[in-house]
Amino acid sequence: MNWWLDACKTPSAEARLQATERQLQLTKPTGSLSELENVAIQLASLQNNPRPNIDHPWISIFAGDHGVMEENISAYPQAVTRQMLQNFTGGGACISVIAKEYNAKLQVIDCGSVGDAYEYAGVERHCIIPGTANFAKQPAMTEAQCAEAMLLGAKSVEQAVAHGASIYVAGEMGIGNTCSASAVACFLLNEPAEQLTGVGTGIRAEQLNHKKNVINQALALHQQYVGQDAFKALCAVGGLEVAAMVGAYIRCAQLGLAMVVDGFISTASALVAVRLNSAVREWMLFGHQSAEYGHQRLLQELKASPLLKLNLRLGEGSGAGAALGIIKLACSLHNNMATFAEAAVIGDKV
Repeated sequence: MNWWLDACKTPSAEARLQATERQLQLTKPTGSLSELENVAIQLASLQNNPRPNIDHPWISIFAGDHGVMEENISAYPQAVTRQMLQNFTGGGACISVIAKEYNAKLQVIDCGSVGDAYEYAGVERHCIIPGTANFAKQPAMTEAQCAEAMLLGAKSVEQAVAHGASIYVAGEMGIGNTCSASAVACFLLNEPAEQLTGVGTGIRAEQLNHKKNVINQALALHQQYVGQDAFKALCAVGGLEVAAMVGAYIRCAQLGLAMVVDGFISTASALVAVRLNSAVREWMLFGHQSAEYGHQRLLQELKASPLLKLNLRLGEGSGAGAALGIIKLACSLHNNMATFAEAAVIGDKV
C-alpha cells in the first residue's frame, strides 16, 4: 500500500474544548475576535495544547522546472527558477525576508530544475529529473517519478518534526507552474481551463488564451489515463514541486503537524492531498486568497476560509508566510489576555 494512504493523526477534541472554554473567559464579548479566536482554537486542537504557539515555524520551498514551457506559456524564461534558488538562500527573496521576520527555518529543495549539476550554498539539490516532460505531448512524470517527488516532501516534514517545528509552510518555485497547477485543478474539478486559468507571472491576453488552449488539449490527451484518479492527474500534468507539496501536506497530517497552505499552486497540491487522503484536510489552515484566477474556486472546493485577502500572486509561500503574523497574534491574544476573574471584570450580561 502507498504510504500516503496511511492514517492521519486525530486532532485533540480535549484541547479544542479547553481552548474554547478559555476564549469564553477572556475579557471581551464572546466571538468578538471572530477568526482570531477560531484560529487559536483550531491550532490548540492540532497541537494538542490549550495554549498553542508558533514559536518554531518551518518553511520549505520546493523548486522544479516544467517541460510545458516549450509551449510559450510564461512571461519569464526557465532560467529564473535556478536564479531564484540562489535568491532564496541569499536572503533576497520575499519568503526569505518573511522567514527572517518570524524566525522561521527556511529550507530550499530543488526537486528537478533544468541545467547542469551545481552546488549552491543552502540549496538541497535532488533533481529527480531535470524538469518534467511537456504535458502537452506526453505525461509530465512517470508514476515512479511522481511518487519520488512526493517522498521528498514527506521527508522535509519529517525533518521539520524532528527539529521541533510548531507549524509548517510549503512554498514553490518553478517557471510555468501555474499552468501545471491549473491543469491539475481542471482534472480534479472536471472543469475546463477557462474556469481555472489565470495570468500567472503576468502574461498578456493573447498568451493567456494560448495557455488555456494548451491546457485543454492536454486534458483531452490524458483523459483516458487519468479518469478520476488524483494521483494519475498529478503524474499527467503536475510538477515535481507540486507533487512534493502534496507529499508534504499528507505527511504533516500523518505526523500531527499543523500546516498553512499558500496560494493557487499550493492549494491545487492541497486538493490533491485531500483527494488522496481525506483526513489531511483537518490539519490545514489557509493563509490567503490570491489574485490568481481559479484560486477562489479551489478554496470553495476545500471549504476553506483564508485568513488574508491581499491580492497577492507571487507564490513561494509568501501568502502563507504573511499569515504567520495573524496566527502568531491569535495565539498571543489567546494566551495572554486576562480572564474576567483575573481582571476583576464582570463577565455576565445584565
